Amino acid sequence: MRQSIFFSLAIFTVLLSAFAQYFTSSTGFQFASASIAIIFLAGLLGKATESVAHYAGDRIGGFLNATFGNAAELIIAIFLIKEGLFEMVKASITGSIIGNLLLVLGLSLLAGGVKYKFQHFNPILAGHNASLMLLGVIALFIPAIYLGQLEQNSILTLSFVVAGVLILSYILWLIFSMITHKEELADNVHEGSKAVWSLRISIFLLVIATFFVAVESEWLVAGVEEVAESLGWSELFVGAFLIAIIGNAAEHSAAILLAIKNRIGASVEIAIGSSLQIALFVGPVLVFISLLFGNPMDIVFSPIELTAIAVSAFIAKSISRDGMTNWFEGVLLLVVYIILGTAFFFVS
Repeated sequence: MRQSIFFSLAIFTVLLSAFAQYFTSSTGFQFASASIAIIFLAGLLGKATESVAHYAGDRIGGFLNATFGNAAELIIAIFLIKEGLFEMVKASITGSIIGNLLLVLGLSLLAGGVKYKFQHFNPILAGHNASLMLLGVIALFIPAIYLGQLEQNSILTLSFVVAGVLILSYILWLIFSMITHKEELADNVHEGSKAVWSLRISIFLLVIATFFVAVESEWLVAGVEEVAESLGWSELFVGAFLIAIIGNAAEHSAAILLAIKNRIGASVEIAIGSSLQIALFVGPVLVFISLLFGNPMDIVFSPIELTAIAVSAFIAKSISRDGMTNWFEGVLLLVVYIILGTAFFFVS
């Protein structure tokens, strides 16, 4: 019954957004309705991937959740690139990384820790994830360091090289974690619990929800500049927090629900795995996608963005290194997120 109500709400919000888009002229209403629709569609993605995890295990389920959850982020970013809003794209990448490492993981540890005194996950997987996150931080720092010493063409070339190497690293990580060393990094398959939907229906819902997220994302981006200007918010804050939170709603819902069910391994995989996917794959892919629009985007991030990513990676690595969590560690992550959010809000 609960799933049918949730599914009905997703359909209703999509219809409401379509009505706002075609029958009203209010940019604010169009933006708000598209945002709400994306949140419900992302939640549907989360429930569908949670169902898949019952059949495939937490490792595969978490990877699918991160992938389909990041589909919303990727689609929104593509439309932002089409409009030439590169700073907002980079801000959304930053926001997605820190949002998953601090907000999603923090809420998951807090929600699960309130119910369970301690929760455990694979420490070997946590160690590899931490190393990969540091790789992403290093790769993003290099172009920014040499910005003042290289010509624009050289910066673009360096950006494409860095992006290509990061994509290759991510592909090799998937081979390592899911093929050559999958036994050491695997979590349990939850055969004893009841799935929400069958595997076939779950995959069908993943595809349908992703399609409508693409439609809603185009409507969202159409009004984002006007809404940001009317609210007096900078592109940095809108991209790093508003767009990032909307685009990653799937991870927000699924990771927290799984943590409450004492499946913290899947929650950690969703949160940290999604950040890795953004840093090592989605962000670099966007650099190459920008070529399709005839206006290449570099991979140079601002100092405040790099600082936020580095700080988030450091504290997430510190908390997840022992393979055991509690509610207070969740609070620590949320505190850092609030501090960064406040700093981003006051940056013009």
